Amino acid sequence: MKQIKTQVAIVGAGPAGLMLSQLLHLEGIESVVIEDRSRQHVEERVRAGVLEHNTVELMRQSGVAARLDREALRHDGIYLSFSGTRHHINMTELVGRSITVYAQHEVLRDLIAVRLAAGGQILFGIDGLSLHDVDTAHPSLRFIHDGEPCEIASEFVAGCDGTHGICREAIPSGFRKTYDRSYPFAWLGILAEAPPSCTELVYTYHERGMALFSMRSPHITRLYLQCAEDEDLARWSDDRIWDELLLRMTTRDGWAPSRGPIIQRGVTGMRSFVVEPMQYGRLFLAGDAAHTVPPTGAKGLNLAVADVAVMSRALTAFYRGTGKERETLLNRYSQTCLKRVWRVQRFSAWMTLLLHRLDGETGFEYRRQLAELEYLVSSRAAMASLAENYAGLPLEFE
Repeated sequence: MKQIKTQVAIVGAGPAGLMLSQLLHLEGIESVVIEDRSRQHVEERVRAGVLEHNTVELMRQSGVAARLDREALRHDGIYLSFSGTRHHINMTELVGRSITVYAQHEVLRDLIAVRLAAGGQILFGIDGLSLHDVDTAHPSLRFIHDGEPCEIASEFVAGCDGTHGICREAIPSGFRKTYDRSYPFAWLGILAEAPPSCTELVYTYHERGMALFSMRSPHITRLYLQCAEDEDLARWSDDRIWDELLLRMTTRDGWAPSRGPIIQRGVTGMRSFVVEPMQYGRLFLAGDAAHTVPPTGAKGLNLAVADVAVMSRALTAFYRGTGKERETLLNRYSQTCLKRVWRVQRFSAWMTLLLHRLDGETGFEYRRQLAELEYLVSSRAAMASLAENYAGLPLEFE
């Protein structure tokens, strides 16, 4: 069996795992990242791409933002559209922070390139992973890599392996509690070869359901439609998708998404999930391994990055500190992260229920939601609250 020794073993080469590895590297702390998918899969899987202000700043401070600064799209705000009219929420003016559109797989490409250039170890395509002794000072991971049995002996394990990973299950069931909410709708999302017709995101509330206009580049548009949670994609031809998008999103002044060939499509479920605590012994969870948010508020990647910012500070304090205070931040990791997690869950659920229609909803509820939107865009205080949360809470939030 191949033996590998490191200080921190990181399970998962997603935003949480790779950013944690880079942050630890900058502090002189060794790590090894393992991932069950191939490098090609990790770098090509298209996911959400809205980065909070502080996520971008952390990427710059971590030395992984060179391409982002050249190619990403900075947005000062978003639009809320309803009753045929778009209303601009200028986040830069309201709270002094902006957002950046840069696809998640591009973030991962940049992180992988930087880690490998620095000699970092990332083992892709591992199989048969098992965790051992995570409640001791000497946890280990066993798995198969390139057909060879391997074992990583470490001092800490960071579980960044996503919603369906095994790290969360390593916390004994009697020790953890989960909170879960599934929404009775989903998003039908497409990528289209069409130049964006608006410079910022447009969230639309319509009597037929929510629609969202976004973009991935100056040549690619990303669009979503609220649909049934068990929607059959085979029932949606290109023409039907475009007809529905234009019906929901076209405004009285003639604005509408630019139409183009659809190059990708899929259905995304809507779920809120939290596990408490986010740590057990020397195992620490981050990102989707610990929590899931509906995509409405664009919080998934950003919340994962916030988790590992907290974790890296705690691990740095452990390795640099002396005495009992070495473990103070580590012992508070779950408490610190969960305070932010629940604030973000609140915002994501609020924005989700603000913009979607429920089956069997009455005319009263439709008019009530319109009134809430009308209040939101007419109140500077209400817009500032949305902007503060959408652009992102500070990373040092506790």
